Amino acid sequence: MADRARFGPAGVPPTFRLMAATLADVPKLLREEGLDAFEYQAVRWGAKPQIKRVDAEKLGLIAREKDVLISLHGSYFMNFCGNEEIMKASIQRLIACVTAAEWMKAYIVVFHPGFYGERPRIEMFSNCLEGLKEVANTMEIFGIKNVKIGPETMGKPSQLGSLDEILSLCEEIEQAQPAIDWGHLHARNMGRFKTVDDFRRVIQEIERRLGSEAVKGLHCHFTKVEFTDKGERRHRILGDVKHGPEFEMLAKVIAEFKLRPTIISESPVLDLDALKMRDILQKELSS
Repeated sequence: MADRARFGPAGVPPTFRLMAATLADVPKLLREEGLDAFEYQAVRWGAKPQIKRVDAEKLGLIAREKDVLISLHGSYFMNFCGNEEIMKASIQRLIACVTAAEWMKAYIVVFHPGFYGERPRIEMFSNCLEGLKEVANTMEIFGIKNVKIGPETMGKPSQLGSLDEILSLCEEIEQAQPAIDWGHLHARNMGRFKTVDDFRRVIQEIERRLGSEAVKGLHCHFTKVEFTDKGERRHRILGDVKHGPEFEMLAKVIAEFKLRPTIISESPVLDLDALKMRDILQKELSS
């Protein structure tokens, strides 16, 4: 759990790549910008970690030295609503991500739970829960105690990932912690967040079901999002006046509840919008 509200990008910012920065350079560069979180992207991984252990451990060591909190986004190629073969592969991929997260001292592995398909949603939720319980059991066998698995709220109605479903998974699995993607929830519910109270109700529901400690240290993704009747379409920059949600409203709720979230920017301008959100929250806290 973060000791304060922290902000950072989902992946290495494009400007860092233009500078030919290595992965080990990222924590230092983020701190020079004024950011203190980083979500490593393992989104194309298969059944084994696709980072060398020595490189993961180096990233974790430098991140701790620079006071940058590390999280990891797991493979997109997971579907805990799939058939037996897909489920087995998904379990292997999530365990690979958790293993690497342990190496780099990332505190959470965020992942997309899956797609409903043609079968009943209650059946798909049950299958997902059983698959994640197997992951949790494997983590216990491996002695992985400092990493949480973070099922993410999803942006399309065809995906398992409503707020209720994510909280239900976390109620059943001790090693699980919700990953709240505000843009996804906004898109999934056709522009849900129009007032401060819309954000407040989500925070209150998480606190009611998972407790005050869970809500204070939320792991969040934030970006404005364009959507259609099928849900999320594409991410938009924070300055896009045509799309929501508005971070200023969430900042008011963070201040009201004295939260210490980690806010990961998934904007097309990753670190630049992370800095904007940091500044918005600082202004709210000082008002």
